[in-house]
Amino acid sequence: MVFSRSWGEHLRYLEELLNILERESLYAKDSKCGFEMTELLYLGHIINAEGVRVDPKRIWAIIDWPPPKNLTQLKGFFGLCGLYRCFVKGFSQQLAPLTDLTKKGEFRWSDKTQQCFDKSKQLISSCPILAIPDFTRPFELQCDALSEGIGAMLMHDKHPIAFKSRKLKGMEKSYNIYDKDMLAIMHALAKFKQYLVGSKFVVRRDHNSLKHFLNQGDHNDRQQKWVGKLQDYDFDIEYVKGKRNIVANAL
Repeated sequence: MVFSRSWGEHLRYLEELLNILERESLYAKDSKCGFEMTELLYLGHIINAEGVRVDPKRIWAIIDWPPPKNLTQLKGFFGLCGLYRCFVKGFSQQLAPLTDLTKKGEFRWSDKTQQCFDKSKQLISSCPILAIPDFTRPFELQCDALSEGIGAMLMHDKHPIAFKSRKLKGMEKSYNIYDKDMLAIMHALAKFKQYLVGSKFVVRRDHNSLKHFLNQGDHNDRQQKWVGKLQDYDFDIEYVKGKRNIVANAL
């Protein structure tokens, strides 16, 4: 793929690429090449100047998927939906009833799981267009934690680039709300590390006390590990009122 910001730039890049292929005696099959394309279908995603959106053909495959009758069919459905989890706010929390069915001996289809199954199709079929990351602009990270899960959204000027979420595991459910919020931030930093390391960004949260996390003197063992990992990043924590926290509302 030869990405360019203008037609003149594209011609220069294309000439460089073809010269390299010729010099190294490499060949590209004409029938598999496309030129002057303003939109590209790549691994189930459609990429153009507006951003990244899902492939409608894949969406129809999800919508037409019949209710699973066994674990194998359910995992097949999850595999297809998982391709677009970065498009869905709180994906892990929204599909939690279906995820629970994958535990050994827990596959029992019910009205609750059918409702979740139908809702998951609705969520996937209404995915937003995601912005393409621009490393010349500052990133924004908005995250939150609730009793059952944590979620995060990477943004440019409030336009989503990607969503990440997961359920809380084991002892994580017993964390106090302060540690759950920090866990959400650490999860987001790990998932979006390739975008955030080496640049200044903002983390927006609805708990004002987190602004002072790095400066407090008394950290428990878990918090001390987090402090060490936070040294890799350059960011500010900004307080956002709860009703304006989009990710919290989604969870």
